[in-house]
Amino acid sequence: MEISETKSLLHWNYFLALESDVERLSRFVEFTSSNFGTYSVEIAHLFLATASEVDVVAKLLCNQVDGTTKVDNIEKYRNVLRRCLPEIERSIVTIPRYGLELHPWSSWLNNETPEWWQAHNKVKHQRGEHFASANLMNLLNAMAGIFLLILYYYRDGEEVRSIEPPPSLFTPPPDLAFVCPSLGGRMRLTFAKDHA
Repeated sequence: MEISETKSLLHWNYFLALESDVERLSRFVEFTSSNFGTYSVEIAHLFLATASEVDVVAKLLCNQVDGTTKVDNIEKYRNVLRRCLPEIERSIVTIPRYGLELHPWSSWLNNETPEWWQAHNKVKHQRGEHFASANLMNLLNAMAGIFLLILYYYRDGEEVRSIEPPPSLFTPPPDLAFVCPSLGGRMRLTFAKDHA
């Protein structure tokens, strides 16, 4: 017996693993504004892993949309992505199950670094003083942030028109992508037609 293999979407698979862990977290901490300040070792673990992936994918996306600019920090990512993908700062990710709308990159409208990214740096470098910043609100915003970066990365990448399986918790902006059944009936995430 042989096994055929096609190219795997590594960053998508990593996002799905993080999303699964965040979804499991929702069984213990309700995703509601009264719990946004909740913090724990598990939330810190997920928050640091998510923000680390933001750094990786932001750099890849910047190189994809503008390979001429050297980027190595959030301010440089902001400059390139605002210029090349201005819609990112207004993009809204939803979590319909909990009635949440997330605007992870909206601070870029004011040329500011997202609060969740600043919190990530504090938790990463001064955890003893800022452990409470590894909270649910920052985790959810970081997850929405990486979700958008990955979608833009694959949308503009090498001939990816749809992704299987789709996310189970986070929903993309409808002008970027949507979830629908494929020919075989399985659900998939499909990029909006005006970008195909």
